Amino acid sequence: MNDSYKIMSKNEHLSEIAGAMQHSTESRKASHVELVVRDRVEHRNKRTGLNDLDFVHNALPELAFDEIETTSTFLGCSFDAPLIISSMTGGYSDATEINRALASACDRYGLAMGVGSERQALENTQHHRSFSIVREAAANAFIFANIGATEVARLHSERKIEQLQTIVDLVQANALAIHLNPLQELLQPEGSRNFRGVLDGIAECVNTFGLPIIVKEVGAGISKSVAKKLLEVGVRSIDVAGAGGTSWAGVEILRNDKHAQAELDPFWDWGISTVDAIEDVSELKREFEFELIASGGIRNGLDIAKSLALGADASAIARPLIQAFIDGGEEALFAIIDTLLYQLRAVMFLTGSRDIASLKQQQLLSR
Repeated sequence: MNDSYKIMSKNEHLSEIAGAMQHSTESRKASHVELVVRDRVEHRNKRTGLNDLDFVHNALPELAFDEIETTSTFLGCSFDAPLIISSMTGGYSDATEINRALASACDRYGLAMGVGSERQALENTQHHRSFSIVREAAANAFIFANIGATEVARLHSERKIEQLQTIVDLVQANALAIHLNPLQELLQPEGSRNFRGVLDGIAECVNTFGLPIIVKEVGAGISKSVAKKLLEVGVRSIDVAGAGGTSWAGVEILRNDKHAQAELDPFWDWGISTVDAIEDVSELKREFEFELIASGGIRNGLDIAKSLALGADASAIARPLIQAFIDGGEEALFAIIDTLLYQLRAVMFLTGSRDIASLKQQQLLSR
């Protein structure tokens, strides 16, 4: 690995995070990554539902493994596989190397990528490079900017929505993602609990910026009724981000003091499971034209394949990729993506699916 891609060891990484206390947003974003890589913050009892489903095995696939084609489209662009490196980090010093590596993987494998929340980039310019590095490392990739719903609502109420152009320009974004996270904000020690005006703010973003708007949850799921409201104001893509994988409620609970942790613990598993969210929201495709992203506990190529068969157009993964990079560098990151894509192709072979369109037509059985 050359010097530009050299990363800290895990202990050095966590030590760097501990010192990142100059700004509240910066320290919060650093602590988020620390908790995700250090502690067990998966949902405890809530499951994605993906393990309860099986494909119908095809003992006569009538195709060669080498014939399988995983290319797909997302928001009008072509990709080598229906996998998105999902939004998670940026806004503190060590995030620069993480995002550089993720973007390099995105470029290497022909995938789309989203950066973590860029709220810190609106507050000051200190860590702009932790975001802009993604475009340097992946000049031609599909990259989406990312901001929280409460920031959108605030800027809408102040008639300053155009300020979001800063974060769009910072990564030369192909799309803008707005994340809905009321559960996370509710449990976050410094969180915002005012979600008034979010939908109007999203509608203004649709009408202001000349690029697609993606709306995503962060691990508690999106219901059909919420998705319908979003699609009615012009949102082009919805990432259901269901419950069953990383619990951001759990992350925020661990950031509270011991008394608050006990008080908030019942909300650790709050949310709509990934399978329920995919199935619910995909029903809207009969009425609206939009791209559906499945995330929330996607851990292997079989999960990716199941999400597509359930109605998703792409799957998104964050934590396992960041974990791999922090633990083992770029080689480990590339190795896990190689495994994910091999597993996806293996499912396609075992179901007789020559391409992604065929895979999406495959039947899933409940165990």
